[in-house]
This record gives sequence, C-alpha cells and structure tokens, in this order.
Amino acid sequence: MRLLVTGGAGFIGANFVHAAVRERPDADVTVLDALTYAGSRESLATVAADVRVVEGDVADAALVDRLVGEADAVVHFAAETHVDNALAEPEPFLRSNVIGTFTVLEAVRRHGVRLHHVSTDEVYGDLELDGQDRFTESTPYNPSSPYSATKAASDMLVRAWVRSYGVAATISNCSNNYGPFQHVEKFIPRQITNVLTGRRPKLYGAGTNVRDWIHVEDHNRAVWLVLERGTIGRTYLIGADGERDNLSVLKDVLRLMGRDEDDFDHVPDRAGHDARYAIDSTPLREELHWAPKHTDFETGLAETIDWYRANESWWRSMKDGVEATYAERGR
Repeated sequence: MRLLVTGGAGFIGANFVHAAVRERPDADVTVLDALTYAGSRESLATVAADVRVVEGDVADAALVDRLVGEADAVVHFAAETHVDNALAEPEPFLRSNVIGTFTVLEAVRRHGVRLHHVSTDEVYGDLELDGQDRFTESTPYNPSSPYSATKAASDMLVRAWVRSYGVAATISNCSNNYGPFQHVEKFIPRQITNVLTGRRPKLYGAGTNVRDWIHVEDHNRAVWLVLERGTIGRTYLIGADGERDNLSVLKDVLRLMGRDEDDFDHVPDRAGHDARYAIDSTPLREELHWAPKHTDFETGLAETIDWYRANESWWRSMKDGVEATYAERGR
C-alpha cells in the first residue's frame, strides 16, 4: 500500500507512522506535514530512513493533488487541535481543518483514492456529568468551541463528498488520547513536564470535567482496522471506556511522580469548557473486532511519564514558550 499520512509529524499521526513502519512493512509511507509548532521531524527521527516526509500545507491544492495521485490511500490526521489556541485565534483552525479537508477531498475525488478522516468526539458537544448516556454515531453534532466547530464542518464535508461524489471515505471520532509525542500544551504532558521542570501543575476550575481517555496506540490500531475493513460512508466511534475527571488524572500524575496529590494550582476555567465526554464504541468492537489493549490507565500513564522523563530533548525547547503563553492567558 502506498499510504499518504497528513499531519504525520504531529502527536497521533507520528504514532501512527511509527506503528506503520513497525507493523506494516509492505506500506510505503509518505508524510505531509506543515511542521508548525505542533509537528516536528524529531517525532519521526527514528523512522526517518523508512518514510518520506514532505513539508507543506494541507490546504495547498497543487501539492496535495500530486501526493494523493501517488497514493493508494490517505489517512487524514492534519488539523489544528488545541482548544485554548482556537479560542485565542480561530482563523488557522478554519484554514487547516475546513479548507485542508476540502482540499484532500477534492484530490481523492479526482484520483479515486481511499480516504480515512480522523476526527474527535468534541463535535458532539458534551454530556451531563451525572448522566449514563454516551456518544454514538447518531448523536447530533453540537460543537462548543471554534476547534470542535471546524472539526464538525470537516466531518460534514466528508459525508457530503461520499454521498454526492461517491468518494470512498470513512470517518472516526475518537476520545482524548494520551501517550508519547504529545505536545506539552496538552493537559497530561503539561502536568508531567511541569513537575519535571520544577513548576506546580495547573488545573482548570474545579477539575470536574470528565474525559474518556484512550492510549494513542489503541486509537491507531482502530484507525488501521477502519481503513482496511470499515464500511465506506460509515462513522466509527473510538473509545476505551476510560472516563476520568481532570482532578483525578492530575492526582494520578502527582502520585506516580512522587508528589503530594494536592501540590497544584487552580487556574481560571476555559470558556465553554465541555462537562463530560463518553464514547459508545460498540459498533467498532462488534463489526471490526477491535478492543483496547491499554486497559489499565495508571499503567499507561506511568509509561507515558517515563517517556517524557527519557525524552527531555524532544520537549524541553517547547516548554518555556508554552508556559509563557499560558501565563499571558492567566492559566
């Protein structure tokens, strides 16, 4: 398979590329990534000899058309993803997430190439904290932020191109990922690297917001299954039944790193902060026989902490700038 991975130098995309090199020796992998702050060649350093990395914008129609024309399938990870950044400056999210997806869709339409579009559970809005309901593929979209609104728009474009033009595409909406190569602006790596650099971790509001955590390797195994065996036009929800509130996750990080569980600062909550996410992944499990392997969250979290300890050279240069931006925002 000649595989084009957009956003393949970012967090989830880089882990997907590593897995492809490790587990799919028949795959000829090309990565398209703008190599902005959230994507780096360093994330692909150990597989650099096995993949082709093209630096470029997913909204560059000529470049995308050329690369898609050389591929058998496209896995579309490329997106701006950080909610705080979207609240501060939404325009880049429109360009990457909406125009970028449109550009990919037009290219796969012209060349008849298989597409899998990677999206988020945030398109569904949020759930009641004390409720038992979970997101399903028929849950109405109700995005809360510029980020989730642009991802919802990109999903709708994919659905329309499947119906109107017969594009061979699938969609997956996944819950919050954790694991190696995640940028230090994100919740779990921010807290880990705060401890490693002698800072106090930070918690938005009371920390009651619930997220359905999944290890990035489990997410990417599901993406492979959908790409290879998923029903064209279907949306698959990927979740590992990992609901935890942010306060509990932060206390887990502190305890695993030998710090007092109360050794953190509360900071002002994010505007429009979604209360709870929860995924019903039954169709994925029953139809494609997927199940998460990282079922013990604390074990996965401890391994993630060890990765950041062992890979300070990967994240250290980012850290001061990230914390300076948070400080400007009072968080």
